[in-house]
Amino acid sequence: WPEEGGGRAVGRAVSNEIQAGLTTLRRHMPMNMRSTFAGRGVTPEVQADLDRIAALWRDCRRRFGAGGGYLFGGFTIADAMYAPVVSRFRTYGVDLEGAPRDYAEAIWSYPDLQLWYDAAKNEPWISSDVEV
Repeated sequence: WPEEGGGRAVGRAVSNEIQAGLTTLRRHMPMNMRSTFAGRGVTPEVQADLDRIAALWRDCRRRFGAGGGYLFGGFTIADAMYAPVVSRFRTYGVDLEGAPRDYAEAIWSYPDLQLWYDAAKNEPWISSDVEV
């Protein structure tokens, strides 16, 4: 978690939001790191989730991100929680601008996420409901 008290509270709140909320995004844009489905799954409700996520990222970067490329400067649990969202944004071709785009690029470049991506490319198991 972020070390500074205010940042820690916000980090927990934004992490809880991805865990307990944004269900429309997860339902319509299931995680699939090895495929691309540009434009698929964007309903008005999903767009509201996308807008909320971009606003969260902008706010966290503005308020707490001066010390690095992540939401709270250095990499935290909150960034780990949003890594699957960044993956979804890449899979479904979600366009980002400014701070949200820069943040997504920083997350995607994170070495452990790249290991996860490499493993996904080599995964033999196919879930037909998210591959077509």
